[in-house]
Amino acid sequence: MTEPETVDDYLAAQPAPARAALERIRATIHAALPDASETISYQIPAVQVNGKAVMYFAGWKTFLSVYPVPTGDDGFQQAIAPYLKGRGTLKFPLRDPIPYDLIGDVAVRLAAQRGGR
Repeated sequence: MTEPETVDDYLAAQPAPARAALERIRATIHAALPDASETISYQIPAVQVNGKAVMYFAGWKTFLSVYPVPTGDDGFQQAIAPYLKGRGTLKFPLRDPIPYDLIGDVAVRLAAQRGGR
C-alpha cells in the first residue's frame, strides 16, 4: 500500500465501517476547531491549528485512535478513562458507539494545551 498524500487518500483506503467513523471524527474535529487545517503526518491524519499539529486520528482493524491525550479535570479524566490506552492514546472500538462529542472536547482541549488556539 502506498503512503497517503492527503487525508482524503487516507480515508479512501480504510474499510467502510472505519471510514464512516473516521469521516465523522474528521467532521467533529472541524466543527470544534473551524479554523483547523489538516495534513498527513506519521502516515496518519494530523489536525493543525495556526500551522501547529495539535492532534492525530487513525483507523485500525477493530478500533479508531486519537492522539495525544489532553489533560483535564476529574470529570474529563473519568470520561476518557474507558478509552485510555497507554499515556498518549485514546482507543475507540468500532463495535461500540463512538463518543463524538467527547472527541470534539478532546480537540478543543488539545488546541488550547498545545498552543494552537
